[in-house]
Formats: sequence, C-alpha cells, structure tokens
Amino acid sequence: MLKPTDRTRANARRSRREPTMAEAAMWKLLRDRRLEDVKFRRQTPIGRYIADFCCPALRLIIELDGGVHVLRVESDAERDAWLTAQGFTVLRFGNEAVLNNPAVVFDAVRQAVARQMK
Repeated sequence: MLKPTDRTRANARRSRREPTMAEAAMWKLLRDRRLEDVKFRRQTPIGRYIADFCCPALRLIIELDGGVHVLRVESDAERDAWLTAQGFTVLRFGNEAVLNNPAVVFDAVRQAVARQMK
C-alpha cells in the first residue's frame, strides 16, 4: 500500500517548511530539474514513510541521515527494505557529507540517476 495517511502528509508538509541545513543544501542541488533534467520532490510521503527526496519517474529516493540515525539502524533497514520491495532504490548520505562535501554527494546521485535511466 503506497497511499500515505493524513498524518504522514501533515508531517511531510511540516518537514518541507522546516528543513534541516543538510536538506536545504541538497534541495539547492536537486530543485528545478538541475540534475539531468530529472524532477525530484522533497519530503514525499510514500506509504507510512516520508522520503527526504524522491524522483518518482526513476523510483529513486535520497535519504539524508543526521546523528539520530545511529540509534535507528534497525528501523532504517526495515524502512529501506519496504521501499525497495515497492520498487525504489534508496541512497543514504550523512548530513556531514552533504554539508562538507556536496560535490561528492551530487556526483554519487548523478551516477545513480544515470544507472536508473538505462
């Protein structure tokens, strides 16, 4: 079931209004079809989850992980498994990587987009 709940949609809206520094930096790289003319959406509800960034056409999700994700390894793995079972490819990057080395992260995303477009 991919249909999000009202609660998930409300949480996604709130997350779009209040992005983390890493999410704001990544959005500057992805918005307005800046990457291979591919459209990404931010804070996209998918089922009971919210993807930080999603390209529905390529079924590609980009997740940015802050320090709290160290404590959520098991739930993140369960989430990724569910999203993968729905046909999505999930890429994960730490917030520090996005903030300190955005070119490397952007290049990794570009390569994933190229693979998905084949």
